[in-house]
Amino acid sequence: MKQPSILVLISYRVFPALMGGQKCIASFYQELHQHCKVKLIVSKDNDLKATNGLDIEDFLYNHWNGFANIQYLFRLLKIIKTNQCQYLIIEHSYFGWLGYLIQLLSKTPFIIRVHNIEAHRFRDLNRNGWKLYYYYEKWICKRADKLWFTSPNDMVWMQENWKISNEKCMALPYGIDITSATTYIEKQACRSILLDKFTLNSYSKLFLFNGTLDYLPNTDAIRIIITELLPRLSKQTKGFRIFVCGNRITEQWEKELQKHPEIIYTGFVKDISTYFKGTDCFINPVTLGSGLKTKLVEALSYNQDIISVVSGAKGIEETYSGKKIKLVADYDWDAFVHEMMSNNLPSKNDTPEIFYTDFNWKHIVEKALLSIQS
Repeated sequence: MKQPSILVLISYRVFPALMGGQKCIASFYQELHQHCKVKLIVSKDNDLKATNGLDIEDFLYNHWNGFANIQYLFRLLKIIKTNQCQYLIIEHSYFGWLGYLIQLLSKTPFIIRVHNIEAHRFRDLNRNGWKLYYYYEKWICKRADKLWFTSPNDMVWMQENWKISNEKCMALPYGIDITSATTYIEKQACRSILLDKFTLNSYSKLFLFNGTLDYLPNTDAIRIIITELLPRLSKQTKGFRIFVCGNRITEQWEKELQKHPEIIYTGFVKDISTYFKGTDCFINPVTLGSGLKTKLVEALSYNQDIISVVSGAKGIEETYSGKKIKLVADYDWDAFVHEMMSNNLPSKNDTPEIFYTDFNWKHIVEKALLSIQS
């Protein structure tokens, strides 16, 4: 069968891919272009030096000025014709309207990769106009030829509430390149690195939280760590440290973190693997936002134990998490701290083998190709 040719529209900065959402996009197309011809058209704020050989152009306006891209409609139609593109993929629903126009004029079917139900995310972020976006998002998702969801929960929600047909929906999660669980010996070696680097006692319990720290759900999680978890933990023991890793933190929150000696703020860590492997547990007190939390996929890939509120772990089925995730009711911080201080951390349970199969990028891309060729 002839390899398909695909055009992709990306509405914001992805390259260099530093954060979970950026990695989800970049890694997907790095794998996809091994199997077919892929051309990416991205917003002007991307760094083309960090694209690892992908065929890419950067002339689009960012989604904040998205409607200005109407001027590029015929340029995009010409690219589709020149490259004989059979499919158009759009990251998020922001540029869905543009994909719909291209579909009408070129008969090219378009696919939306749904990373979140954006209207719900905007609602949680208290953004004006989220109700208007809700109706737009519903409208455009109904008109897309296919929808690829990173979260099966979001897929089921749209099917039930927006009556999106099952036939055009597929769950394609955030992927990984790791093929097997981190061993106990590796974990101990990384723990020793952290203990030495930060001059910590060997009996200290080590916890990790990471993410994009100017993103409201993660900012709120920092607030919860400081105001809800620390006071409760301090009543029980002094033998713990919470690593907070991530970029784009505000100066105010950085100063707040530095007030607490129990918190070790590292900023952005280029190689986060040592922190995932070397800490006893990943904590996820994130109650806002929707979609699959990429940080949990990363933690599971490193065979890391996780404590999460229920709403923060949506999209990861027990088949894939096994006994690695301890779920706590939203806002029950007493129970959350009780789990953090459990003597069962780190556990002797491993991330199930099926996780490393089904969440592997190669497997995910193979599913995507079957979807468009069916």
